[in-house]
Amino acid sequence: MWRKDFNSRLESWAQLRIQCQQLNFEKSLQSINNWWAESPWQSYYLHWDDQSTWPDPWQLLEDNIYCELARGLGILYTISLTNHKDLTSAELVLTEDGYNLVLVNQEKYILNWNSEVIVNTPLARKIKKRFTHIQVNQQY
Repeated sequence: MWRKDFNSRLESWAQLRIQCQQLNFEKSLQSINNWWAESPWQSYYLHWDDQSTWPDPWQLLEDNIYCELARGLGILYTISLTNHKDLTSAELVLTEDGYNLVLVNQEKYILNWNSEVIVNTPLARKIKKRFTHIQVNQQY
């Protein structure tokens, strides 16, 4: 169940990041993907053209509005700030057919595609835009 107040969401997110540092990498990604899949969905909140005004991780949790892009951003923030030892790369991408996916370790894992599982098949879609974990780490 998704936490209703900001302090509860913030505490749950902090616990998720602590837990994920102790799990193997694949289980860590699965936990992150599942946690964000429980967020309350709304059809529109963020847009790629407004990237300069996207909320930081804490504002995203406070706003509590999650379209597909916002969920992907939350996943990328979580992966980036968890800083798991097996992370080599992570990026939020917009595909040419409109999907907002999180690609991890050179596309070995794809998150924000299916709420139940992380996909580990090659991405056969052209990428239009991207936001990387390196950019997140530089900002936060």
